[in-house]
Amino acid sequence: MAAHYETAVEPERPRKSKDKAKVEGAVLLAGRWILARLRNQTFFSLDELNAAIRPLRDRLNSRVTRHLGARRRTLFETLDKSALKPMPAEPYVYAEWKLRRAGIDDHIDVDRHYYSVPHRLIKQKLWVRITARTVEVFHQGQRVAVHAKTSGNHKHSTIRDHMPPNHRFRSDWSAEVIRTRAARIGPHVATFVMLMMERRRHPAQAYRACLGVLKLARSFGNDRLDRA
Repeated sequence: MAAHYETAVEPERPRKSKDKAKVEGAVLLAGRWILARLRNQTFFSLDELNAAIRPLRDRLNSRVTRHLGARRRTLFETLDKSALKPMPAEPYVYAEWKLRRAGIDDHIDVDRHYYSVPHRLIKQKLWVRITARTVEVFHQGQRVAVHAKTSGNHKHSTIRDHMPPNHRFRSDWSAEVIRTRAARIGPHVATFVMLMMERRRHPAQAYRACLGVLKLARSFGNDRLDRA
């Protein structure tokens, strides 16, 4: 944020208010002069509170100060305003960054929703930039995917160009390989896997869930899993 607005952030030390004495003095002044006048009023929204503060703030800035012998607004307009830089054309957008690994289904999990990435990045570590509206994926500093942000519903946001030809994502993994492994466990598991792939827009979107089901055979055995 500081870089976006071309400014610097210099925090004071904890419990050392004298590091920023002038700032603390301004806070004290505003608290006594503005908030004291509003202490007996009740507000039901931030907009309503700001509307009440604004005229009091203007009155405070228009008063002649004792130690400077001038109005704060006049000093701002004659000294500070001309030295300020213009605001950026675009406002700063808050974003969170998370490190994710691309799954074998060409998707990454971000807050319980799956977003596609180019299939060449399977099992690669990727940085994800998350804003209120977008999800951007970066690999080695280069943006490789961007999606509209969706709530965590355990569904998929898939860009068709990210999917490999014929939905094959590795030479040793494909829809056929998963169906063959399911058939070895039992006919009901094979049917279950087939239906999961058919109900998704892209078969690869079901790979993660299918492999999770197939792994259950290791803990519970083929017969028990097939009956379930």
